[in-house]
Amino acid sequence: MSNSEEPAPAGEVLHRHIPPASLARLTIYLRALGTLLAEGVERVSSDELAAAAGVNSPKLRKDLSYLGSYGTRGVGYEVSYLSDQISAALGLTRNWRVAIIGAGNLGKALAGYPGFGSRGFEVVALFDTDQMVIGQEIGWLRVSPVKDLEAVVHRTRANMAVLSVPAEVAQELCDGVIASGITSILSFAPVVLQVPDHVQLRKVDMATELQILAYHAQRAEASDIAAQARARLAT
Repeated sequence: MSNSEEPAPAGEVLHRHIPPASLARLTIYLRALGTLLAEGVERVSSDELAAAAGVNSPKLRKDLSYLGSYGTRGVGYEVSYLSDQISAALGLTRNWRVAIIGAGNLGKALAGYPGFGSRGFEVVALFDTDQMVIGQEIGWLRVSPVKDLEAVVHRTRANMAVLSVPAEVAQELCDGVIASGITSILSFAPVVLQVPDHVQLRKVDMATELQILAYHAQRAEASDIAAQARARLAT
């Protein structure tokens, strides 16, 4: 670990570009730090934090360098302070109010997920087009009709949306979300969506992830078979 350094000003950190891979790992470090905080740990070394996150120490230090935070040689990182720094860099010190479009099984599960609140996200609205679903209460939320999207978004001050809808209606509903003023969207729809440049769109495709997992599982299986064959030849 390098010597103690002054952290970069908040504005400078905010405007730094953090590579996507490092950004993804920052969320893992934040989760690990949260666990340490819950256990009452006040300081952690780079080796310990890296191990908790499943990465090596040089990679962790490189990722944290984008925040201007390097810790102190021989002392480590202050858990609470580093957690605050990462939270600020990720935008988690803001009030994120989430609207979920689609009150099917996935939408209902997301609306009832208790982990969002502890991570800075509040689900404030739930929408659907099915007349049999509209008006139902999911937790403390009442399902609103999609036709009221703009009015409900304005009333609830939602600033982020999740699309959990079928592929054939996803683009139309995505357009409606953007028209309501929301520019941060997470989509579970199995389709490529077209959005303006100013809109941040993230896609979660579970089928694709399973396919990638199958590829790695197949390679691991082939490697095991090859190793067993070599072992038989050696005997």
